[in-house]
Amino acid sequence: MSKSKTPVNPLLESKKRRIGPGVVVVVILVLALGAGVGVQYWRSNSGVSVSGGGTEPAVITGPGTNGQGVKVGQASAKVNIDVYLDFRCPHCKDFEDESGDAIDKLVDDGTATLTYWPMMFVNPDNSPRLANAFAAAAAEGKARSYANELYADFAKSWTEEQLIELGKQLKVDDAKFEAAVKDNSHAGWLESVAQAADNRKVEGTPTVFVNDKQLPADALTPEGITAAVTEAKG
Repeated sequence: MSKSKTPVNPLLESKKRRIGPGVVVVVILVLALGAGVGVQYWRSNSGVSVSGGGTEPAVITGPGTNGQGVKVGQASAKVNIDVYLDFRCPHCKDFEDESGDAIDKLVDDGTATLTYWPMMFVNPDNSPRLANAFAAAAAEGKARSYANELYADFAKSWTEEQLIELGKQLKVDDAKFEAAVKDNSHAGWLESVAQAADNRKVEGTPTVFVNDKQLPADALTPEGITAAVTEAKG
């Protein structure tokens, strides 16, 4: 005598079949979206803390001089390093990580001056905002440290509030600095810098010149920059 089969409820079977790959994909997308929102919230709301101290070279030419970048270092140096950078450029972040210390050493020992040329290539909304905040800090004598911190925490959104807080952490907390950040006070100067870069046929960031000689991409290393400065010094 054969055993009877357990009755099957077709409605339950139908529900089981509905939980297919499409549902799994939707769940994954929802989770990913939630994670993305969380990351963006952190980028825009995380606290600001400076990574370290270090010396601050004197600002020789501050922002505001039409068509000229921010020059720092010792005025007696015979060599100048021009760095065209964008604070939203990941390649500039890599360049800073790899070669920043070597450039700082050349500036600190009086071998070379460094001229920052903040560009606005990468992000039409954020690049100008960060460049303006850098200019505001440079006007207060904090060019190097402010630039370094923007790259040190590159993943941060650097909202207006975060940019102002960074200034406070670097002891630039006066009303003039805050107003310059909020009012985009250096926009005109940044446009003149962009025009000067265009005249020099700068097409991307980072771009580096040593005494007016552009370095090839494979020389944008600590060794390449140091060698170029040594050659230019004679």
